[in-house]
Formats: sequence, C-alpha cells, structure tokens
Amino acid sequence: MTRGAPGIEAMQHAPAAARNTAPILAVLRRVLPPRGVVLEIASGSGQHVAAFAAALPALDWQPSDPDPHARASIAAWCTHAGVANVRPPLDLDTAVPDWPGGIAFPVAAMVCINMIHIAPWRACQGLMRGAGIVLPTGAVLVLYGPFRRGGRHTAASNAAFDRSLRQRNPAWGVRDLDEVAAEARGHALHLCETVAMPANNLTVVFRRA
Repeated sequence: MTRGAPGIEAMQHAPAAARNTAPILAVLRRVLPPRGVVLEIASGSGQHVAAFAAALPALDWQPSDPDPHARASIAAWCTHAGVANVRPPLDLDTAVPDWPGGIAFPVAAMVCINMIHIAPWRACQGLMRGAGIVLPTGAVLVLYGPFRRGGRHTAASNAAFDRSLRQRNPAWGVRDLDEVAAEARGHALHLCETVAMPANNLTVVFRRA
C-alpha cells in the first residue's frame, strides 16, 4: 500500500520510538480488535506504525500527520519494513475543527502516541471530538505519553520536561490526566485502563460508550 513512497533518505529517526515500541505494542495486542482499520494520529517518523503493522498483520493501519516531511518518513519506513497492511499517510491535523470529515472509511480503533503534550490544548480537544465521531461503540482510543496525575508530576524528569516544553511553546506542556479524561467524557469516551510504562510515561485506554 506504500508503492511510490520516498526512499531511505526520507526516513526520520526518533530514538524514543525505538525504546518504547515494545511496551506500547504489548498493550495494543491486548486492547485492539482482531480486524479493522486502526487510525494513528500524529504518526511522526513512522517507526511505530511500521513496527505495529509488522507485528499485527491482521489489522490495516492508517497513519497520519500534518507535517509533509513526517508523511514522507512514514511512507519510507513502511516501505523499508516491507509491510503491506499500511495505507498511505493522511494529511490530518486534529486542531482543525472539521478533520473527521476526511475520514471516509470505518475506523475500528485509534492510537495517538506522544502528541498532546507537544501540541496546543485544542489539538487534544480535536482528538477527542474526532474520536467521538469516527469510533464505533466499544472501540478504543489509545494514548501514550507523560501525564500529570491529580495536578502533580509523577517524576522530577517529567517536571523538567514540562518546563522545557513550555519554554519552547507556552501552548505546549504535559497534560493532566484528569483534564484529558474530562475532555474525553464530553465525547462519550471513558477512561478504562491506565498502564504504567518505562521512563515515567503512561499508556491510557479510552473506550467509546
């Protein structure tokens, strides 16, 4: 599905993706459906989707990213991995109010890794709004990244990371899980599982009511 994709020179490398793929995949194996299209939001370099597609070949993967360089990298990684169950990456920005209108296929689940803390809050709001529209009843939205719990950072390293993010862009920052869950509930998405991950991150599973 990635014929005509850019070559190896387009491949971006995110060191964190190489480290966290295995623990995220362990959760995905449990919570994703056996069949259907998994829409990945903010696929970034494409390392994750290429690895997930290889490990879960019964699923069709739909990556997306608003950055054209990221989309080229996604296509290159998938070509390099030789996976046939990945669709060409979509140009999708959750902060755009009408983004679900471009989704013209059934979505069985959604995955979003390391996005909401390096994007304005409206991107998280748009993610939840869109998930509430495109996900069928019982489907999951899986988030991964650092979170505050009860207004507090879970580790000193997360607090330092939060400060560095806000220095780069005041609209960015480590989000509080209670606030994210409240936003999700407004779109019929209910927090059903929180999994502690390496490096003080969390994988958070929401299910569409």
